[in-house]
Amino acid sequence: MQNYERTDRLNKLLVRILAEEVEKIDDERLGLVTVTAVETDRNLSQARVFVTGDGDNDELIEILEEYRGYLQKKIGEQTRLRRIPPLKFVFDETASSADRIEEILRELQKKKANNDHG
Repeated sequence: MQNYERTDRLNKLLVRILAEEVEKIDDERLGLVTVTAVETDRNLSQARVFVTGDGDNDELIEILEEYRGYLQKKIGEQTRLRRIPPLKFVFDETASSADRIEEILRELQKKKANNDHG
């Protein structure tokens, strides 16, 4: 159980560090980027970094990949990890899925309201 707690703490720490460091990157191609979560494998073989942004999803991931070395270095400077897990950037679909669900629910509400009045 302790391993899960350790990776949970590490994931929260990595979200904070990466969010701060991504914000400092002076690259207009990035636009507004949000680090929504990090999932680190228990053996630290990889850290999946979930992000959202206001531009093209694939382009966002490509740009972040360019800064992977820089971001891993910053993690090393701010943590006491002996081994920094390689970062893998992934577009977080959660927000767009939630928006889509809300849109469907609104449509259903409208249909129900129309049926109740008709």
